[in-house]
Amino acid sequence: MFLISITAGFLGLIIGSFLNVVIYRVPRGESIVSPGSHCPACGHPLKAWELIPVLSFLLQNGRCRECQEPISWRYPAVELLTAILFFLTAYFSWSTAIYPSQLFLNLVFVAVLIALSLIDIDTLRLPNVLTLPLLVLGLLGAFLIPGNPTGWESLLSAMGAGGLFLLIALLYPQGMGLGDVKLVAALGAFLGFPAIFLAVFLGSLIGAISEVYLLVTGQKCFRQQIPFGPYLALGSIIALLWGTQIFEWYWALVK
Repeated sequence: MFLISITAGFLGLIIGSFLNVVIYRVPRGESIVSPGSHCPACGHPLKAWELIPVLSFLLQNGRCRECQEPISWRYPAVELLTAILFFLTAYFSWSTAIYPSQLFLNLVFVAVLIALSLIDIDTLRLPNVLTLPLLVLGLLGAFLIPGNPTGWESLLSAMGAGGLFLLIALLYPQGMGLGDVKLVAALGAFLGFPAIFLAVFLGSLIGAISEVYLLVTGQKCFRQQIPFGPYLALGSIIALLWGTQIFEWYWALVK
């Protein structure tokens, strides 16, 4: 299991490099395939050795080799974050996954959540090109791969959680966008019941604490729009990896 987790971690470095492309290009409506990776400042096409995750950033001292413009620290950070989350996902999912395809779906789930989180932070948008395929993938996975949630549980969880957030968005459009609705429906499809409500609760709790801190420290203004996607993503990853243990702890506590 540890070897599989290490392999997943190295895979995460590579996927994280690709996610940087997705995060940068998708909000701009650009292709993620063509043209190849290049410096956004001078257009210098990146060679293979300049695309090695994390290592290339260190070898180039965080600057483009051609124009010497600084490379954002977020590129290696996303690669490392993806590697860490892939390792944890493989480590905690493998023992409960009946089929390897379940682990594959969990890794895809985590990767898309990382991309959506960073896009939401940058643009306050959750693009349909990522949320809707995530929803479809969650439903197909539940119907085609035996396990938890089952297909019908996945569908009902997606409809229930998505419907609840849609009602909130209609009643309070300033605080909830339709992108959040589609994301929550996708989370419900992947996590099922009751894990989806644990994810939403944790995301809301972490989000509330974080935003209060930002308000108190003056880093944000009251009524300033906030990206809710990253908090939902964090709550969902916690629910995916440790949801069963959290529920067991809770029921033991209330007995």
